[in-house]
Amino acid sequence: MKQEELIAPCGMNCALCISYQFGLYDLNKHGFHRRYCPGCQPRNRGCLFMSKDCEKLKNSMVRFCYLCPDFPCRRLKALDKRYRDKYNMSMIDNLVYIKEHGMDSFLNKEVEKWQCSSCGEMRSCHCQTCLSCDSESFLKKYKGQ
Repeated sequence: MKQEELIAPCGMNCALCISYQFGLYDLNKHGFHRRYCPGCQPRNRGCLFMSKDCEKLKNSMVRFCYLCPDFPCRRLKALDKRYRDKYNMSMIDNLVYIKEHGMDSFLNKEVEKWQCSSCGEMRSCHCQTCLSCDSESFLKKYKGQ
């Protein structure tokens, strides 16, 4: 899968999502019961969070929220605030960057920010851990949660 396909309409990089990475590394085999997610675009459902209330995303009228005249809408602002506060990332900033610099530049920037220095895979924004090479310590820490 091309990395571009993992950028959700809301600006989330699904490659950084813990649910995507759980599926990528099949971590439920260690006794977790987390829903695996292949990403918003591969599911053909638009954005998991935004398309519930957005007709344009629900009906595939826009690929990214920045193409909407209401950008950024109330719902995106709320999601963005939560991600800024909890995960040190911004969907709105991601979308503005994509609009101004293009997808290739954005994907390169994401690698610089999120790539694991040990194995080269992407760390999860949700747990700030590389689930590829550091899954054992993650599993010990979060087992049973």
